[in-house]
Amino acid sequence: MAEERDETTVERWSQATTHTDMWADPDEDPREQNTIEPVDERSTVLDYLRRYRLTLELKCADLDAEQLARRSVPPSTMSLLGLVRHMAEVERNWFRREMARQDAPPLYYTAADRELDWNGAFPDPEVVADAWRAWHEEVAFAERFVADHTDLDMRGATGVQMRDVLVHMVEEYARHCGHADLLRERIDGRVGQ
Repeated sequence: MAEERDETTVERWSQATTHTDMWADPDEDPREQNTIEPVDERSTVLDYLRRYRLTLELKCADLDAEQLARRSVPPSTMSLLGLVRHMAEVERNWFRREMARQDAPPLYYTAADRELDWNGAFPDPEVVADAWRAWHEEVAFAERFVADHTDLDMRGATGVQMRDVLVHMVEEYARHCGHADLLRERIDGRVGQ
């Protein structure tokens, strides 16, 4: 039996008026506000990470629980809500468990369901609120930890350097913000990097 597909199409649009392939005009894009010119390796990587974290938030902005939990295309379980849950877990793993060496239990996976970050992304306002709370808490912890530990050669529990963790976080967000671009465009047609 052929799988039923949602053939509803939405019109592509952008809030930007200058460059309509952008999310917003540069003067209105929060990623361009309060920027500090990177002067070294650390500040450059942290600026990229800051921008990607903001990008994830922007891609989820102004959507309700149903839209945030909407899956990409079968058989994928990926959704914007799943991305937020996944990134909360990723932040927690690298900064609490690895770098700070804390015993931080998983938020969104279990031995029985290692993909609970995606599988548990239900269209429920409480699930959405919990995901955002967790993500904001983990990002805040990571930012404080990195501010207090400036040595990029610092090693975590398994010997990985802070430098590697920060570059990996940029990579992880970049990959998933690409997914978020497509998910958001499919939901309401909004385009932009």
